[in-house]
Amino acid sequence: MSSNEKSVKKDSLQTSTKIRSAKLASLPLSLAGRSAVGLGKQLIGQSNALVSSEIQEKTARQVFQVLGELKGGAMKFGQALSVFEAALPEEIAAPYRETLTKLQESAPPLPARVVHQVLAKELGEDWRDNFSSFTDKPVASASIGQVHKGVWKDGRVVAVKVQYPGAAEALISDLNQIQRFAKIFQLFMPALEMGPLLEELRARIIEEVDYQYEAQAQRAYAAEFDGDPDIAIPKVVMASDKVLVSEWLEGIPLSRIIAKGSREQRNNAGLKIARFHFTSPMRVGLLHADPHPGNFRLLEDGRLGVLDFGACNRLPNGFPEPLKNLLKHALDDDAVGLYNGFKKDGFILADVDADANLVLDYLLPLVEPLRTEKFKYSREWLRDQSTRVGDPRNPTAKIGFQLNLPPEYVLIHRVTLGTTGIFCQLGAEGNFRDEALSWFPEIAPSLSK
Repeated sequence: MSSNEKSVKKDSLQTSTKIRSAKLASLPLSLAGRSAVGLGKQLIGQSNALVSSEIQEKTARQVFQVLGELKGGAMKFGQALSVFEAALPEEIAAPYRETLTKLQESAPPLPARVVHQVLAKELGEDWRDNFSSFTDKPVASASIGQVHKGVWKDGRVVAVKVQYPGAAEALISDLNQIQRFAKIFQLFMPALEMGPLLEELRARIIEEVDYQYEAQAQRAYAAEFDGDPDIAIPKVVMASDKVLVSEWLEGIPLSRIIAKGSREQRNNAGLKIARFHFTSPMRVGLLHADPHPGNFRLLEDGRLGVLDFGACNRLPNGFPEPLKNLLKHALDDDAVGLYNGFKKDGFILADVDADANLVLDYLLPLVEPLRTEKFKYSREWLRDQSTRVGDPRNPTAKIGFQLNLPPEYVLIHRVTLGTTGIFCQLGAEGNFRDEALSWFPEIAPSLSK
């Protein structure tokens, strides 16, 4: 590349970054304007509830629109955010559901010539010799890369993930900006602790530009789940820093199951997602930490196919014992034991005093699916719980402001919330209690009471 071409490329990247920054920066400015208008409406007699709802709806509309126009960290965060649309009031969520689903699996693709340049740089100028065939048009495009379908030289059908040039720079720029206005997202999702979530998302998302890291995690998963009757993991064929080639996994995208799937498909997907997420720490020492529908497929034989291992939490000792102990106390309705555990493990800081019974009340919905032989998740249930812990007039809601989330649990928290959001999108129904017993037999005495 000539010095003139490098200069043009640098100027283009800087211009792109400025445009992205301006769009992201528009979010807090617009919020401030809407809040001022809202105050004016309250002063002339409109109800607080009506004004607040209007501000929430307009904020949600702009947030999703801006995130949907961008790649990099902003869109990656949008994908994570899309999992929680089930918690939004229906009048806000309904217009955006289709847009959010697209965020999970699609974005404007790179031109073929740029894809070829990346492949040549990563695999060598003779990169085509690795393939019997390669399709220039991507089958999926997302936040930091896009996927092409091909046939490897040994005859295997493969998925070729190609990272966007400049993805790392875009990620860091976007995520730095998003962290500056984390409170905006709490306006329409008050139950989520967005600050710690964004911190951990930032750290894990930055890891996702390292395809060698992703390949290492994927190989570990594929080896452990090889031949598993419930879970299918595509094997890695080859990997470089910016290109990852895996065996092709054919199946129905989970977004289609959410939109049009049968009751049997929904229930099957829900139970197997739960089984995959919460047994993999024991089996692999890792927790797949990017739970959104774009990363799951339902295979023809009924297995759940899992994709994208760029974000993984390392849990070499399996699921943390403190969390199992806290779950046991909650299932036993042991408010004192739960409170003492929270204090011991840093979920309530030493200088904070909270009502033990309110802490238990705050957390009971998390264990509600484990209290009955069969439980059905729904958007309505999740919205009710979000409202319950987000209403400042509710004494229980105030507990959320007194709880701390230790950094080592942030990804587990994200996966728990994310899978719960997916279950509610699916409307999944099943015996989650017995599933939990099979994962964590230590809590069996609690459930037998």
